[in-house]
Amino acid sequence: MPFVDRRSRLVALSAVLGTASALALAGCSGTSSTADPSSSSGPSTVNVTLSAGSDGDECAADTTTAKAGPVTFSVTNESATGIIEFELLQDQRIVGEKENLAPGLAPVEFTVTLDGGTYQLYCPGASKELTDFTVTGKAAAAATGDTADLLTDGATGYAGYVSDRLADLLDGSKQLQAAIDAGDLDKAKTVYAGTRQFYEKVESDVSGFIKPGSDPTDNAGNLDYLIDMRASNLDPEVGWHGFHAIERDLFQSGKITDDTKKLAAELVENVTTLNDLSGDLTFKPEDLANGAAGLLEEVQSNKITGEEEAYSHIDLVDLASNVEGARQAFAYLEPGLKKLNADLTDQITAQFANVDDVLATYRDANALGGYVSYDDATKKAAANTISQAVQALQDPLSQLAQKVAAAS
Repeated sequence: MPFVDRRSRLVALSAVLGTASALALAGCSGTSSTADPSSSSGPSTVNVTLSAGSDGDECAADTTTAKAGPVTFSVTNESATGIIEFELLQDQRIVGEKENLAPGLAPVEFTVTLDGGTYQLYCPGASKELTDFTVTGKAAAAATGDTADLLTDGATGYAGYVSDRLADLLDGSKQLQAAIDAGDLDKAKTVYAGTRQFYEKVESDVSGFIKPGSDPTDNAGNLDYLIDMRASNLDPEVGWHGFHAIERDLFQSGKITDDTKKLAAELVENVTTLNDLSGDLTFKPEDLANGAAGLLEEVQSNKITGEEEAYSHIDLVDLASNVEGARQAFAYLEPGLKKLNADLTDQITAQFANVDDVLATYRDANALGGYVSYDDATKKAAANTISQAVQALQDPLSQLAQKVAAAS
């Protein structure tokens, strides 16, 4: 599994089902596609269906090929309770994705322009998670240029990844507010678990923003404080706001009050401000290396201890998201890193895979967020194992920033 973890427009369900019935479902079952999309005109469409099967949840696509150019992926979750996201991957990078794919919801779509080459369809939690996907036609030009150019190109591309995750965060925060305003406690808990991951993937990149006109030393204008502060580090003069104050109400009190609704509205307002402020965000290559290292430090300092999600106990969801964010930063730097130090690049790649293997053992399709609850028993049994795997990744990853900065 390369990732742990990874996006809408309505499509008539009858059309999706009609197409699915006309074509042999392939995808995660490993069946080869019989379609020849390269011979058709117009944008290609790939219909992906998630369903419950006798040997676990299944992820099936009606074709595993497409012609180069715009490709629309339409994802329908009919009955797969253990699959909440779908991703299109290439060389460890997320090319496109859809999350929060609850069974029974209307199909969702994303469209990407693809060059010829090999990709993977990824459905975390499916009985078969990865399926090769081939795009025929002109392949993208191989990355060329000197190491500095490749690293700079990677940093530019990574800015788009961060922007996309912040957009997901805002969308999820609005869904959380809607569920809370409707008084739907169960849905609010589910949306909470599904939204937290977006902040955890890019936290190290966006934690320094303050509200316009605010004093940088005053937590009242510190957006990271207002969005993500835990109970253990509260500023009594500012009070508690953001995700974890909402978490307390949903999971400890088990009640939605007027204060909960106020907190949810504040969260949307603050995440909106964060999106606005980060619109022109740019990175240097060393920023990506430092950010990746910072996310893994988050794992060791807050996630392993169970401090982050003290009431919901979805720490493993957060932890997996930190690792995913670090992986994306690394993946965008990888073309330049291979020129800079191929051995170190391979070593980091192998350690990401090792962390993936460890985290996979704690997945639970029926658990909130897709991972077992990180309660005291789980923490006692798993913390050391996870920490050692993450440390083995941190060691080589910590070497990147200096090497990248020197080469840029």
